[in-house]
Amino acid sequence: MKLDIFTEIQRQHCDASGGFGPLLRDSLAQARAADRAGFDCWWQVEHHCTPDFSYSSCPEMILQEVARATRRLRVGHAGVLAPFEINHPLRAAERAAFLDNVSGGRLELGLAKSGGKEWDTFGVSEQQAADDLVEASRLIPKAWTEENFSWCSARWKVSDRTVLPKPLQDPHPPLWHTCSSPPSFVRAGELGVGVLATTLFAPLEQLRSMMKGYREAAEACRQPAGVRVNNQVGVFTFVHVGKSDKAAVASGAPQAALWYVSSAPRVFNVPRDIFYSAIRGSTDPRSQGSITALEAQEQPSLDDLDDPNPVVALLKREFAGEVISNEEIFEVIRELDTVVIGGVDTCRRKMEGFRDIGVDRLMCLMQMGAVPQRAIIDSIKRTGAELLEGLA
Repeated sequence: MKLDIFTEIQRQHCDASGGFGPLLRDSLAQARAADRAGFDCWWQVEHHCTPDFSYSSCPEMILQEVARATRRLRVGHAGVLAPFEINHPLRAAERAAFLDNVSGGRLELGLAKSGGKEWDTFGVSEQQAADDLVEASRLIPKAWTEENFSWCSARWKVSDRTVLPKPLQDPHPPLWHTCSSPPSFVRAGELGVGVLATTLFAPLEQLRSMMKGYREAAEACRQPAGVRVNNQVGVFTFVHVGKSDKAAVASGAPQAALWYVSSAPRVFNVPRDIFYSAIRGSTDPRSQGSITALEAQEQPSLDDLDDPNPVVALLKREFAGEVISNEEIFEVIRELDTVVIGGVDTCRRKMEGFRDIGVDRLMCLMQMGAVPQRAIIDSIKRTGAELLEGLA
């Protein structure tokens, strides 16, 4: 299993701590540290209008800077928002090919159906987003590899175009889908593209089940979207590797992870009850459609803070505005097999759980919430020095 870095380009209270400039400089310093530590790939998202949660609205431009700042670290887009209204696939193909060239052939290209808030922002329906994801997955590799490119569908028609530049990698950069539900895992397998998944406090067994459907579909794929099948699963989760469990708690990582998951309903425009059901082990919430009446759920009920699931109870208390100590949060989330926060031995055991169910890439989210820059760099260095080789 390879270890990667996953980032939202995130900092809680970013404007109060200097704004985007310092955040970008710190992100590039993390990329240089990850390059030296031996991580394989730097993955980042595309999100729009998501203050504090993500400042990665121009991911190709930031990835170009990451490529310039590093020597061997691959650069991954996780992923291009696929609706044509957000990113026309021809433009996505051109930008990605340029990035592959300037990075020296280090690009991994993911595509995403996107989520409720982006659908609302750009005027996209859920069904159109799903259809555009499939069409873009087949269109982009053709634009990359055919000298005289033509396309004819109900969505877009063009004849005899030469798309330039062509990618540096032969035949083209690996293709991936961001996936969050059993049907999306199967769809990625049927198209022969890799899976980029997440946990968001959900159990490892839920991921294992979805991976099974993906592997079966990928092994049966005979007409992949790209030239070759990319049968790989990457998973992002919360990671902070401290000198000890106590040091990891002192970094603020438990509180940052809780804040991330608590913020996700606002970012993805999904009712909190759906997120809570995901943590209890059902479908990932981001597979749900856009909910326009979000304002009603943004009024926490102080009479409804108890829950038989201790993680959900924590999230309800955080949402209600209660300040919860890192120590108390850690005592709950340390029991989650998908949250890799603690000392080296704790993190090794949890990373091995991902490896043992067949995950190919563990995408480590270390820049989260208000975790200080020094603690993030230390975690990157310690992971490379003490964990990376043993997980290969």
